[in-house]
Amino acid sequence: MSSRYTAGPTETERCIESLLAVFQRYAGRDSNSKSLSKKEFRTFMDTELGSFTKNQKDPAVIDRMMKKLDMNSDGQVDFSEFLNLIGGLAQACHEHVASAPGGEAPKRP
Repeated sequence: MSSRYTAGPTETERCIESLLAVFQRYAGRDSNSKSLSKKEFRTFMDTELGSFTKNQKDPAVIDRMMKKLDMNSDGQVDFSEFLNLIGGLAQACHEHVASAPGGEAPKRP
């Protein structure tokens, strides 16, 4: 995915490529590379969002998250459902940063 206006991918395009790569890394562990099974979702959460899962007091929180994300109730989290998780996390982070003194995200170098 490369913008036709720049020499290489933009920062946003690189972020999208990264999300695709992460999803495929975990979804490709069983026979269905188009969605995350319960086991793959747990591995993703423990590996990529370990600070969240390690600080949970409720061992069933991951199962409930998956159930809530699984909009079509097929027992899998497809890429669209995965993006709901990522978007929700991004929104929560944005709200946290916006409510902090100064209310601005740190500038990238």
